[in-house]
Amino acid sequence: MTWLVTGGAGYIGSHVVREMTAAGERVVVLDDLSSGIPDRLAADVPLAQGDVLDRDRLEQVMREHGVDGVVHIAARKQVGESVDQPLLYYRENVEGLRLVLEAAAAAGVGRFLFSSSAAVYGMTDVDLVTEDTPCAPMSPYGETKLAGEWLVQAAGRAHGMATVCLRYFNVAGAAAPELADVGVFNLVPMVFDRITRGEAPVIFGDDYPTPDGTCERDYVHVEDIASAHLAAARRLTADPETRLVLNVGRGEGASVAEMAAIILEVTGRDGLKPEVAPRRAGDPARVVASAELALKELGWSARYGVREMVESAWRGWCLRHPEARR
Repeated sequence: MTWLVTGGAGYIGSHVVREMTAAGERVVVLDDLSSGIPDRLAADVPLAQGDVLDRDRLEQVMREHGVDGVVHIAARKQVGESVDQPLLYYRENVEGLRLVLEAAAAAGVGRFLFSSSAAVYGMTDVDLVTEDTPCAPMSPYGETKLAGEWLVQAAGRAHGMATVCLRYFNVAGAAAPELADVGVFNLVPMVFDRITRGEAPVIFGDDYPTPDGTCERDYVHVEDIASAHLAAARRLTADPETRLVLNVGRGEGASVAEMAAIILEVTGRDGLKPEVAPRRAGDPARVVASAELALKELGWSARYGVREMVESAWRGWCLRHPEARR
């Protein structure tokens, strides 16, 4: 088996590549390097530079490397940006996916693993979100991921591809400092960035219908995300009839205020008091996973807790920002 991982030089993608290659899978990466970093990849992992909007390049790479399966991770992923630029998100995330699927069908690829998101659920009114919870995304980003799932499933049925869609919850942490998230778009690196500059963390909204008024999320270690991909890839290899949509989370919620407190403790900035800013558009109050179906179908469950995520992410942050050490 040879797997093409789109976006494989990115934060999540490089963890997936590392997990799969360590398990003996053959992997080739396609990345436009707009946010990917080539040094995240081992020297023996082929890197093809290319854009998911370049249909001919996609098929060329698949045929040249004899690709049997695709792990499609490349995407735009900022909720706020998607609200401001919905046309960009639909082009990159939906049209890009359509072209990857078209190239895969033309190249005879029989397995497709899609990186989706818990953003497909929107504002839920259940304690734990199952895969059967109605989807009502609150942002164009979430809409593109839900449309992507529909597209993957339809293409899979039409072209005889086994498919898995993994709905990530909130990803954090790092398997190694050099693989850490370098973007400042998610909660953990956003807090790191603020405290490195001697500023207090910012919490967007403290008037949500949650116990402490701040949003609750299911935070999952990026190493667990990577292991879920390996488990899904092996399921796709073993069963060509696979058609699955699965949550990837811990099944435990943590509020933004709780996360901020843990981050301040781990980094030794306990004296800083978080500041409260207005709510951001597209943020639901609580989204926490039920991961029972992933355990049943893949034998997968998360291994790491919130503190381990923060500690590992901080080591990675300090590698690139030595001024953050105290």
